[in-house]
Amino acid sequence: MSSPTDESSLRLPRGWLRATIVSTVALAFVGAAAGFVAFLSQLRGAELAPDRKADGIVVLTGGSSRVSDAMELLAAGYGKRLLISGVHPTSTVSDISRTLPENQSFMRCCVDLDRFAVSTRGNAAEARRWAHERGFKSLIVVTSNYHMPRAIVEFSHAMPDTTLIPFVVVGDKWREEPWWTSGSTLRLLLSEYVKYIAAELRTRLEDFGIDVAPEMSEQPAGAQPKRPATAQAN
Repeated sequence: MSSPTDESSLRLPRGWLRATIVSTVALAFVGAAAGFVAFLSQLRGAELAPDRKADGIVVLTGGSSRVSDAMELLAAGYGKRLLISGVHPTSTVSDISRTLPENQSFMRCCVDLDRFAVSTRGNAAEARRWAHERGFKSLIVVTSNYHMPRAIVEFSHAMPDTTLIPFVVVGDKWREEPWWTSGSTLRLLLSEYVKYIAAELRTRLEDFGIDVAPEMSEQPAGAQPKRPATAQAN
């Protein structure tokens, strides 16, 4: 029969293991919560005009009023040309022009469409190619406030020598109600936070030569790299 001392010695490692697991989970939760708060602190609640002009403007599709805000920046002379990145393959310049009738002249002269990008990483790759072909050294990046942190991570990694000027688009829902009162907005922010952390980790590992997610071509298989379609050519 085992003595009480023997039983105590058997239980001790299990107790320490349980305590270690609980402590680790608690620390991970606290760290994630602190990171989420830091992420939220980056999100602007109001749209502010850029403090300077740039060579070009890039708008990432996917959110309401992003393209119209980017067109207003172009019309105001904040950039020489505009790249609309992530346009649906079936969309045409005419489709976009119908939603922005007051900017049709700019659509014909100064707007390029990128139909290849299907992710933020792809947006950055296509913007890099577009800027390089035109010799642009500075870009105004237009996207929603919740998406801007991840977009800047991807764009900074793709083009470290290019000056990036963020212009955040704030949706009506964000202005009308606090994010913590809306379940859908909270889920969106949590999802975006996870993607932001993943992008940060991936790009930092790539800086050390560790490519954990090799970049796949944003173009159809077998296609040759092409310049973004110009609005004038459609």
